[in-house]
Amino acid sequence: MSEEARSLNFIEHIIEEDLKKDYSKNDLRFRFPPEPNGYLHIGHASSICLNFGLGLRYNAPVNLRFDDTNPAKEEKEYVEAIKEDVRWLGFEWASECYASDYFQQLYDWAVELIKNGKAYVDSQSSEEIASQKGTPTEPGKESPYRNRSVEENLRLFDGMKNGEFKDGGHVLRAKINMASSNMLMRDPVMYRILHKAHHRTNTDWCIYPMYDWTHGESDYIEQVSHSLCTLEFLPHRELYDWFLDQVVSSDKLRPKQREFARRNLSHTVVSKRKLLQLVQNGIVTGWDDPRMPTISGLRRRGFTPESIRNFADTIGIAKRDNVVDVSLLDFHVREHLNKIAPRVMAVLNPLKLVITNYEEGKEEWLEAENNPEDPSAGSRKVPFSRELYIEQEDFREEANRKFFRLKLGGEVRLKNGYIIKAESCTKDSEGNITEVQCTYDPKSKSGSGTEESLRKVKGTLHWVSIAHAITAEVRLYDRLFTDATPDSHKDKDFLDFINPDSLQKVTGYLEPSLKDAKIGDQMQFQRLGYFNVDKDATSDQLVFNRTTTLRDTWAKLEQKE
Repeated sequence: MSEEARSLNFIEHIIEEDLKKDYSKNDLRFRFPPEPNGYLHIGHASSICLNFGLGLRYNAPVNLRFDDTNPAKEEKEYVEAIKEDVRWLGFEWASECYASDYFQQLYDWAVELIKNGKAYVDSQSSEEIASQKGTPTEPGKESPYRNRSVEENLRLFDGMKNGEFKDGGHVLRAKINMASSNMLMRDPVMYRILHKAHHRTNTDWCIYPMYDWTHGESDYIEQVSHSLCTLEFLPHRELYDWFLDQVVSSDKLRPKQREFARRNLSHTVVSKRKLLQLVQNGIVTGWDDPRMPTISGLRRRGFTPESIRNFADTIGIAKRDNVVDVSLLDFHVREHLNKIAPRVMAVLNPLKLVITNYEEGKEEWLEAENNPEDPSAGSRKVPFSRELYIEQEDFREEANRKFFRLKLGGEVRLKNGYIIKAESCTKDSEGNITEVQCTYDPKSKSGSGTEESLRKVKGTLHWVSIAHAITAEVRLYDRLFTDATPDSHKDKDFLDFINPDSLQKVTGYLEPSLKDAKIGDQMQFQRLGYFNVDKDATSDQLVFNRTTTLRDTWAKLEQKE
């Protein structure tokens, strides 16, 4: 077997087999079919990458089709957000399609099913219909309206379409088999009455087709060759094929439904209903809150399209559902940002440091490399002065030999600057250290080439000059849930696992090169993590989001526990 053949996923193997049998490459067409009832999340990203990736691999068109059959939950806002997300991920669709474009054709086909004795109008309530469905081991009971005449069914269905009945008054059901071992085949509902304006058809229709009736027929209309769904639709495949049997003709391609496993992400939820609950309960600020697993939330937090596509490629396509650790997603964004993000200095938990032998009022501008991973990124100037901020955790009065930061009597190098030595410290009345007094070696300046500058010290600290620092709001985001699978507990609500520390807001002190940072700009705060400028930033107040830490701090915490 060739290396290329071994690298194929099972979906690609299916396509390759079809190409050997009765498909040509010109027959191939794929689709991504979101329902516009919420924002896309990381699970959708895998499906987007799969379908559009197949399109690229086989040079085949991919449709973006909105399955917009439920006006009670769907909005134009969601349509536009979905289009933005797909484009941001780096994909373009061949055709923008809507299931609502096919309402008339679906209705006409439904009329034909009625005429052929394969559909009927049921006047029972949804509760009565559900009670007659039976169980997996017991057959269902036929509706008392199952054997209505074709004429009566046509008259009632026409009345449903014309708005003569209230919501729930009637439904149209397919007449299949109430004893089928597959409960989805027990006379499924095809249409329900819903007097609500649709985001595209307004009030033209007051009956709306159900997903199972719409899905396969839309694929057929668009001549989609492979309709790829997640595993929960596997039982639906039989119904998908039955509905197609009623309408296909021999001169057109017949779509195939095939299923792949859903990839759930740890420490979050991806149910649209639960995500909406987070928004409505004010637990997050909106669908694009940087703690949300939505694509818009990840984008706002600072994730890159490349990192999400690489994540999707890494987890691949499987036949069994599983939970992917969110740390893998963090790994991919770190890996990409490490290559492209400029390095800057910022202090988030400041401790004043005074260099006592540095002249008061003096300042100098030091050369700082923008990105060691990208020589073409060049360098910038950062100001140095007598009084600096360093991080509180970078100083201890006393420490063991494994503490490579600053301690009394110890030396460190200030990044891009000088070697300093801690001589003393000042404390407040409660014993908290408020200031560290240091001396510096004037001949140890980084890059000067002097013997002193080449001297090795084990620690290097980032810093900012107090006189030149600009302030910003810095939002430190973490996992939204403390539990890896918050919605898997039968005895607890997923909201019981909300992480109270998923967002901390601090004031950051930043080098002045950041004063002109624009919304969306990404950078590494050296030794602290990757950050980007949030959309809440203004010319008067910069706001930064932490995309991810430099290392997986959760892994360390879990090891300790």
